[in-house]
Amino acid sequence: MDRITLAGSNAFQAADGYDYMENNCVDEPTKLCEFKKLTGRILKTVDSVYQDVGSIEECRELCLNSPYRCHSYDYGDTGEMVCRLSHHSRATLTDIQDPYLEVPEAATYELSSCYNVSIDCRSGDMVARIQTSKLFDGKIYAKGSPNSCVRDVNNSLEFELSMAYDSLECNVKKNGLGRYINDVVIQHHDKIVTSSDLGLAVTCQYDLTNKSVTNEVDLGVKGDINSVLSEEVTVDSPNVAMKITDRNGGDVMPSAEVGDPLALRFEIMDKNSPFEIFVRELVAMDGVDSSEIVLIDSDGCPTDHFIMGPIYKSAESGKILLSHFDAFKFPSSEVVQFRALVTPCMPSCEPVQCDQEESTGDLRSVVSYGKRRRRRSTNVQDDMFLVQTIQIKDKFGFERDNKSSLLNEALYIPNDTTGVCINLAGLIVACAVFLAAQMAIIAAWTFIWQRRRSSSKLTSHDDMSVTMSIPPSALSSSRTDSLCKLYESGYNHPRRF
Repeated sequence: MDRITLAGSNAFQAADGYDYMENNCVDEPTKLCEFKKLTGRILKTVDSVYQDVGSIEECRELCLNSPYRCHSYDYGDTGEMVCRLSHHSRATLTDIQDPYLEVPEAATYELSSCYNVSIDCRSGDMVARIQTSKLFDGKIYAKGSPNSCVRDVNNSLEFELSMAYDSLECNVKKNGLGRYINDVVIQHHDKIVTSSDLGLAVTCQYDLTNKSVTNEVDLGVKGDINSVLSEEVTVDSPNVAMKITDRNGGDVMPSAEVGDPLALRFEIMDKNSPFEIFVRELVAMDGVDSSEIVLIDSDGCPTDHFIMGPIYKSAESGKILLSHFDAFKFPSSEVVQFRALVTPCMPSCEPVQCDQEESTGDLRSVVSYGKRRRRRSTNVQDDMFLVQTIQIKDKFGFERDNKSSLLNEALYIPNDTTGVCINLAGLIVACAVFLAAQMAIIAAWTFIWQRRRSSSKLTSHDDMSVTMSIPPSALSSSRTDSLCKLYESGYNHPRRF
């Protein structure tokens, strides 16, 4: 511990009668280093000056490879292609008055922290060990599993993260024969990722080529006859594949809809392999490390037979295991990732008896070819970690466009006894036909009414003409009759004077 490793922690306090001595020659991590830029200032005095340095990257390398603990450098501010190095930083300049020159165009690059990373490839896991030059307070975790495969670090210069190959939590990926890879994140803040954090890609490579095993047994009899039996045996580890197929185990399904009948198929690719397999710890995850569900537990039994049934041998081959299930998905993602531990056994695998609850509530014993491993002297790497992913969409149809959704939308109209399901497109067509019929009826009624009104006006006009018109012959006859009556009355009653 010194002023560099404890920078910013206020660990140093003034104490009369004590002298603080600091080792400037100690070895520090120099592999993965981060420098912070201090603009507008350079140190007045430095430890080393290099001329004709081609670039700022070369100046940085000179600082990291210097024979002393270099903590800052500047480049090109005091001369063309001039690199200056110093063992000082702001943490060691607190007692010096005005250590910097204020130069607006200049910049000093100060070492923030360095990390030396080493990978220990062991029989059943990989261990990432980190050594840092400054006290680290944060966490280290496997990328993609920040909650399940994590190590909290509290003010330490050295820390590590162990990632087992057969662990479902750390998500170690197998990339080829005997090659395991994973990504590790060194995060300073407890909740969020910042620019100060570091990402590492770690790899372990094992030589898993087939080896010839020679067993020599001396069967000789003392005397003239000497016999030696030499036997060579080569056993290949089984190559197992996990596939998501239809219920018959045929076509591989890259995607499906919720409720589709599917099967999970575990198969030894070599038909002549002497091995058989059993499955345990089958887990379904949503791909973002936020939701998971255990389908086959550590005993090899299904946890919920309504989601996934037991594992059984295929009728076509004893080297194929199947488990039926209906497609399901998580609310947060359309991706469902299946992870399982598969263990080979020779010559055959012993099934496990599982209690399965029927719909009536009764328990029924079923056979499953998933089984908990017995403790034995063999190494853990016999287990194979298999991963398979499928895209499962729901049947709500939210991803369809608005037009398709509008035409295919259904309305449910409740009733006391029954319900009627009406298609919206049919409802629209029915309404349109009804409106057209109403318009036709209104138009017909209007036409008939107008016609009747016209006929009524015509009839009234004809009647008035007949009443008012008097023919001339009738008028003459009437006048003649009146005169005749007048003369007759005159002659019958003479006028007297």
